[in-house]
Amino acid sequence: MSLTLHQHPFASYCWKALIALYEREVPFEPALVETPEDWAALAELYPMSKMPVLIDHDAGVTLPESSPVIEYLDRFGNAPPMVPSNPDIALIARLRDRIFDSYVMTPMQKIVLDNLRPEGEGDAFGVNQAREDLDGSYAYLNDLLTDQWAAGEEFTIADCSAAPSLHYARAVHRWDEGALPGLTAYFERLMARPSVARVVDEARPYREIFPPGWPDYMD
Repeated sequence: MSLTLHQHPFASYCWKALIALYEREVPFEPALVETPEDWAALAELYPMSKMPVLIDHDAGVTLPESSPVIEYLDRFGNAPPMVPSNPDIALIARLRDRIFDSYVMTPMQKIVLDNLRPEGEGDAFGVNQAREDLDGSYAYLNDLLTDQWAAGEEFTIADCSAAPSLHYARAVHRWDEGALPGLTAYFERLMARPSVARVVDEARPYREIFPPGWPDYMD
């Protein structure tokens, strides 16, 4: 087996794949995407120029996009799969993966990327809408996250998605921990998970590049 993951340790969608790799203890070679040359090489692998991209050299497979990468990784290692074998639980896990990506990650990135716009070209309306969307998502997740993990009692692809989306969303639009105890308790369990704690630690050296500035309240 020979796997390479083209990624950056601070990139939110790369966290999803990295968490799955660490959960399943799958050996891989990280390929850092950072320089213009790295980005050019990534574009040759995937014209959309998005990370992560997984290469299985033995099988001749090049696979982009975090959720399919996670499903592919279930072929390796002996740990419980990130997409559960029970089809009903698998459906919930896939659905909640999409919820975190679409309704937490997407508005979070809207706020982050607005800080990269040239002066005077910010989208204040869009940012305010993103904050409102996050508030709605937080309230929904507070009621939804009643089990140990996002899709039930098993750690799944949904939790791989939840970790980066909630971590970075909290950095740009913090929820009221006291008012949303279900979401807060889940987030604390998530951050204590060894695979998640590892990606957080690996990303720490890059916090200075976070466009809005890294908040003091984040460990």
